[in-house]
Amino acid sequence: MNYHEQLERLIADNNGIVGTNEVEQQGIPRHYLTPLVREGKLDRVSHGVYVTPDTFEDEMYMLQMKSPKVIFSHETALFFHDLTDRDPTEWSVTVPSGYNATKLRNSGIQVFSVKKSLHLVGTTKVETFFGRKVTAYDKERTICDIVRNRNNMDIAILTDALKRYVSSKNKDIPLLMHYAKELRVQKILRSYLEILL
Repeated sequence: MNYHEQLERLIADNNGIVGTNEVEQQGIPRHYLTPLVREGKLDRVSHGVYVTPDTFEDEMYMLQMKSPKVIFSHETALFFHDLTDRDPTEWSVTVPSGYNATKLRNSGIQVFSVKKSLHLVGTTKVETFFGRKVTAYDKERTICDIVRNRNNMDIAILTDALKRYVSSKNKDIPLLMHYAKELRVQKILRSYLEILL
């Protein structure tokens, strides 16, 4: 199979979206993208991100392609885990401290930062509306994050999320308390849980 065929297969496997990083990881020279753009088979939607003309733009997926350190968190992660009924009005993401998030904030995204040692704690893969995998925090990490941010959010969302989590079948209380200890919200989380459990 030549590079051109490999590239077309990669684009098909990714449901019409491809990044230069992925192309190079597959050992395909990036200049093979250029003829596809000239032929109208690919559109360059941002630096290093290409889509086929018939592809729905999956903005969440494309955001993580452009900014791999971005992890969907807080109210956006609540939505992914069915811990809220409310569609997030703006996306919430977490980045490691020191990350330049100016562009993200300017595009209307709510950005949280956390110590680098805690950034990847509790990550999981979730599906966007278009069926593509993106990285978000798992249920337990998300609960800890919203408890940490409780003074800056709607108390009804926090309470509903905690109730939904406690009544869910696949909750992991020991993991929740482990994260709570690392994120220093153990006492406050325990007081919430004592009321709900």
